[in-house]
Amino acid sequence: METQPGPLLIVEDIPDILILIKTTLEFKGYRVITARDGQEALEAVDHERPAVIVTDILMPRMDGFNLVHRLRLNPETRDIPVIFLSATYVAPEDKAFALSLGATRFIEKPVNFEEFLPAISDLITSHDRRVQAPLDEFEFYDGYRKRLETKLQHKNTQIARAEHLLETISEEEKPSFTASLRQAHEERREIQKLLDQIHELLENYNRNQ
Repeated sequence: METQPGPLLIVEDIPDILILIKTTLEFKGYRVITARDGQEALEAVDHERPAVIVTDILMPRMDGFNLVHRLRLNPETRDIPVIFLSATYVAPEDKAFALSLGATRFIEKPVNFEEFLPAISDLITSHDRRVQAPLDEFEFYDGYRKRLETKLQHKNTQIARAEHLLETISEEEKPSFTASLRQAHEERREIQKLLDQIHELLENYNRNQ
C-alpha cells in the first residue's frame, strides 16, 4: 500500500458495523478515525483532513446527506472523496441524489469488502480531484424532502406488512421478527423527524424569498 496521505474517516452510528469496517481497514494497514454521526464527522475533519470519508446516510443529529452537502459547500473540504454506505437509501433515485451532492461512490449494505476495499484503494491513489459545484440550499432541501417522503412511504408499507405477518408466525420466530420490526419503527421515527425539520426549513426559505 502506498503512503496514506491522511486517515480514513468512518461515520456510522451502529457500533457493530463501525467496528467491523474499522477493524477490516486497520488489518489492511490503513489508519482509521471514527465518528458516530455527521456532526462528529465535521468536528473530526476540523482536526485532521481525511484521505477518504466513508459514511452511512441514516444517522441521528446530522445524517450522511447533510454531511456531504456541508463538506461540498466548504472550499477546503470540497474535494475530499466520499463513499456512501446505505441499507435504506438504495433506490436509483437515492443514488442519483447522492451523486448530485458530490458523493464519489455508493455501496449498499451489507458491505461487500471485495467491492469496498478496492474502492478505498482507488480513491486514495487517484489524483483526480475534480470539484463538483454544490447544490444551493433550496435544491438540496427540496431534493432531500422528496427522498425522505418516498422512504417514509416505503417504511410505512414495510411496517404494515410486518405487523400483519407477526400474527401468523410461530412463537419461535417472533423474537427475531419483533426485533426487526422494532428497528423499522425506529427508522421510521428518524425519517419522520428529518422530514419535519426539512419542511420547516423549506417554509422558512420560501417566506424569506
